[in-house]
Amino acid sequence: MKLPIVAYGDPVLKKVCAPIEQDYPELKQLISNMFETMYNAHGVGLAAPQIGLPIRLFVIDTGGDEDEDGVKRVYINAEILEENGEPWAFNEGCLSIPDIREDVMRKPNIRIRYYDENWELHEKEVTGMLARVIQHEYDHIQGKLFTETLSLLRKRMLQSKLDAISKGNVRGVDYKMKFPNKKR
Repeated sequence: MKLPIVAYGDPVLKKVCAPIEQDYPELKQLISNMFETMYNAHGVGLAAPQIGLPIRLFVIDTGGDEDEDGVKRVYINAEILEENGEPWAFNEGCLSIPDIREDVMRKPNIRIRYYDENWELHEKEVTGMLARVIQHEYDHIQGKLFTETLSLLRKRMLQSKLDAISKGNVRGVDYKMKFPNKKR
């Protein structure tokens, strides 16, 4: 089932999310719905807060072959243990913040511990674009948006666009969204 994606301005996007247990209600269905929602919105990652749930869960599918950063994976109760390397800029966007893309600096290497959908514990070192996607989604479960990494000046320049998004004034979005400040 395709779920509405929560837009910028909703308080759930600012919450540090809570860990979940193995008996979380209908977890397999939730994961399936998250992948379907992400694919429908043409994203490569989706975190639970983006569908209104303040839990430590995100999914990614970077497409392609795993040897070339192509990965489809579920991350439950993820924890980034280490980030290192020289930060590099890449133009990022977010399904919760349509119409805005900005260069974001991130370190190229991470070490992450997480459970998969079968509750198997993993600890992996990840590099490059896959590390960037994971860091972006991990930020969501930490209550942080990519716009918070921008300079104060750039944030001020974007504020009217961000306010418009929270009110539902977006263009070119072909997926369901929930806007926190939309007038009924």
